[in-house]
Amino acid sequence: MKKLLFISIITFTCFCCNSKDDKKEVNQKDSEIAKKVEQLISEMTLDEKIAEMTQDAPANDRLGIPFMKYGEALHGLWLVLDYYGNTTVYPQAVACASTWEPELIKKMASQTALEARALGVTHCYSPNLDVYAGDARYGRVEESYGEDPYLVSRMGVAFIQGLQGTGEEQFDENHVIATAKHFVGYPENRRGINGGFSDMSERRLREVYLPSFEAAVKEAQVGSVMPGHQDYNGIPCHMNTWLLKDILRDELGFDGFIVSDNNDVGRIETMHFISETRTKAAILGLKAGVDMDLVIGKNVELATYHANVLKDTVMQDPSLMPYIDKATSRILTAKYKLGLFDSEQKEIDEETVNAGREEHREFALEIAEKSIIMLKNDNNLLPLDLSKIKSLAVIGPNAHEKRPKKGTYKLLGGYSGLPPYYVSILDGLKNKVGDKVKINYAKGCDINSFSKEGFSEAVSAAKKSDAVVLVVGSSHKTCGEGGDRSDLDLYGVQNELVEAIHKTGKPVIVVLVNGRPLSINYIAENIPSVLETWYGGMRAGDAVANVIFGDVNPGGKLTMSFPRSVGQVPVTYLERPDFIGSGKGKYRFSDKSPLFPFGYGLSYTTFKISEPKLKNTSIDTNETTTVSVDVTNTGEREGDEVVQLYVRDDFASVGRYLKMLKGFKRISLKPGETKTVSFDLGFNELNVLNQEMKKVVEPGTFTISVGNSSLEKDLQKVTLEVR
Repeated sequence: MKKLLFISIITFTCFCCNSKDDKKEVNQKDSEIAKKVEQLISEMTLDEKIAEMTQDAPANDRLGIPFMKYGEALHGLWLVLDYYGNTTVYPQAVACASTWEPELIKKMASQTALEARALGVTHCYSPNLDVYAGDARYGRVEESYGEDPYLVSRMGVAFIQGLQGTGEEQFDENHVIATAKHFVGYPENRRGINGGFSDMSERRLREVYLPSFEAAVKEAQVGSVMPGHQDYNGIPCHMNTWLLKDILRDELGFDGFIVSDNNDVGRIETMHFISETRTKAAILGLKAGVDMDLVIGKNVELATYHANVLKDTVMQDPSLMPYIDKATSRILTAKYKLGLFDSEQKEIDEETVNAGREEHREFALEIAEKSIIMLKNDNNLLPLDLSKIKSLAVIGPNAHEKRPKKGTYKLLGGYSGLPPYYVSILDGLKNKVGDKVKINYAKGCDINSFSKEGFSEAVSAAKKSDAVVLVVGSSHKTCGEGGDRSDLDLYGVQNELVEAIHKTGKPVIVVLVNGRPLSINYIAENIPSVLETWYGGMRAGDAVANVIFGDVNPGGKLTMSFPRSVGQVPVTYLERPDFIGSGKGKYRFSDKSPLFPFGYGLSYTTFKISEPKLKNTSIDTNETTTVSVDVTNTGEREGDEVVQLYVRDDFASVGRYLKMLKGFKRISLKPGETKTVSFDLGFNELNVLNQEMKKVVEPGTFTISVGNSSLEKDLQKVTLEVR
């Protein structure tokens, strides 16, 4: 016993020493960088400092300051003004989140970082940490990880850690700087318009929108943050000192640099009409702590951090120099951390460079497969039996897309690079069946057209086939940034195409390729099998084919609730109690519930989740316990289940949401196999923001719900008492 105790003491001592040594080494490295930056600042002219405060500032040969190239990395690397490099395009962010598996997102981001470095990129404007507000009119829905702050936080932290690296690998030659955007509350607009007017309480800001950025700063140590286009409490985010200094830097502890969204320092004048001149706009942004002015394309007419705009004013007002020095020093610090001062800029041959790797493209397929959600499967139409089908109709505007002559594929979603190839659903199905099944393809209609000229060909293809795969949804023509809409139905004549094909009487599988939740009532009511695939990346077609023919069992879950109509938005599981009188919080002539709820998704097998068990049924406010469930695969196929934990403080000092996600775990089970899943219940899961806006755990009872979706019928409950 004494020997064991001695070993434990030695081990603990060594651990403490190692921790102190690691911290000491980090502090020493930071101190050395700080001295180098201070020396550089003292040698720089005002023109050189201002030049440094722009995205991709040119190298300063006089002082040896290197170039820092930027790109986007939302779901693979995209060089904003170029389409080269044969980069890997993974599933869009909303699809990545549908895997409910953060480790996949971390691995994807680490692969993206390798491709970025291969193209000389070291600063990426990703991830998007906006929590979807339940209004799918807003076109940038596809860029979000979902409608829940905890889920977005977990995905965001994983992405940042993958892109930036952790520990000794952080910002090394295989990693780059991530940018968390858009700080903060960007989707909370009143009309579903990108960058539109928003108005919210500090409570909603802190409960819904701030947690993902807090996690990005405190857990993932994100290197850069980008504010949103909009204002908060009447003050544009790019000049909002309370947001950028008091909250982001002082409260959360952010020590990286802040880069503007495109043209947004200038928009203090041109959109918000607060400053009368660009110079005044630049000073407002500078004083609030915006370090870098992003103006894509380097349009001098839109720039604010430019010698033409700032130099004379700064020279006449020396009190502005500390702001210039601070902004410049933060950018230089980032360049030192990235090791740019110790390396030469890469020469990139746009014609021959191939940043992607085959292993990355195979991983893009894995994520796509795990992201697919089965919304409906009446009479087990899926999976199709290859031996029992002689012909298959593949119909719809999203079934196939040819390689574009310029730009990138419309079915990859926004912020996509150009991959070396794209496997459409038509391609994937052809690859899967080979010469065993005859494929009858007909486009039917265009995604953004109202012409029905192709209907007869589509109906004919369906009639001469044993089954139909009907591929509809949206594309970058009808969704994405700037793709805001006033309704959520299938655009154009797609719904009429669905009706025409359904009337043929053939078994129909609808495959949705889209970037936002859609009001697909006819499909939900009439089509036996429905797959939500979002924008599945460059291997989307292979993934869909593998699911349709049963090589892959769908296990994805929705991270966004589907509305029944546009008049229902916002639709999200994050609801507070409704009016409890005679109205009962219902619409008079329509169903208030979502068409498909948050956390929902079916499988080719079945699962049973046991009643949750608490390790301790009663704890003190400063204590922690666990809740556990047994999950059994009761079907005949191996499959994945996503176990979800929701918590509600039953009676508190403030109003709360009916429940909030506080944990999740995706597990794989063979037929008959049982696994136990446990979740912690402590301060992080039980706290509430009290009337003083402080996170506290209040004594009382808590309803702990565990299940496989946010629907009440899919959850089992247990009560925890907190003393």
